[in-house]
Parts: sequence; C-alpha cells; structure tokens
Amino acid sequence: MRLLAGVLLGVALLHAQAGAPARPSADSLLNGAQAQAASSQRAVFVIFHASWCGWCRRLDAFLEDPAIKPVIDKYFVKVYFTVQEHEGKQDLNTAGGDELLAKLGGIKQGLPFFAFLDSQGKMLVNTIRLDADGKPLGSIGHPYKPYEVDWFLVMLNKAAPAMTAGEKAAIEHYLRTQEK
Repeated sequence: MRLLAGVLLGVALLHAQAGAPARPSADSLLNGAQAQAASSQRAVFVIFHASWCGWCRRLDAFLEDPAIKPVIDKYFVKVYFTVQEHEGKQDLNTAGGDELLAKLGGIKQGLPFFAFLDSQGKMLVNTIRLDADGKPLGSIGHPYKPYEVDWFLVMLNKAAPAMTAGEKAAIEHYLRTQEK
C-alpha cells in the first residue's frame, strides 16, 4: 500500500512539474534586457538578490519608491537574478545566475550585488568600490553608509551620464536620508 502511495505521489509530482512553466535562464533574461536597453537607448541594471536578504529588500524599496522609480526607469532596464538561495528554496535560483554573478565580479561579495551594463553586455561599473588607485575596497551592496552612497553616485555618473543634476539630487537625498 505504501509503495503504491509513493508511486502515485511521484507521478503527481512529475505531472505538476511538467505543467509548470520553465523559469527563464540568466542568459535569456539578460538577452531580453539588453534588447530592450538597445531599443530604448538605456543601460542595463543587473541586480542579484535572494529571498533571505534584508538589504536586497531595502534596495527593492529604494528602486520602487515613487520619487526614484521614474528616474531609474528612464535610464535603465532592470533585470533581477535570484542567487545563493538557502536549502529548501534553491529552486528559486535563476539558472546560470551564479555564473553571471561570477562573471561580473560578485561571487564572493555578498548580496545585493549589482552592475550596470551597456546594451551590448559590456560592464560599465559594478558595486565593488575602488580607491583612488583603482584597488577594490569591497562591494557596497545597498547604498547606506555615506561612502556607499558616494560610490553609487559614481556608478550613476558612469552608467547614465545624461542623468540631470536634479535627478541625481533626488536619488542622493533619498539615500542620505533613508531610515538608519
């Protein structure tokens, strides 16, 4: 009887999985974002996150804030990759996401990690802050501390040079006055 129940459960699970839509791979997500960026003359804002990451949720709140979202959407096509999920939630990971994270320099940097790419996929800048000599100082994650906000503003200057002073000021104001 238990064997029959096990077989029936296995068949039900296979049937359920077969009917579930396939999650897009990192390559397909990135290719779609690059195509959209090329057609709209924007850069690609590549964001790596996980369900357990509190700083990732803060970054999401920042990017979705009504004063910030229109500015970000004007200059960037956002694309999210789920990586580094814990046991039991690993099915949430984007296939190929860890490889893309490593390619962009973020495999040991913590989350959130993000980078700005041009529409051809060339990295313009990532969250790894550099000193005056170009030596890496670590990833800023969600910009929170003053030096992290400073680096994020450097990133914006590289990735969206046409961003107006007023738009940058709105972003800077949000980040410097966010709840600590």
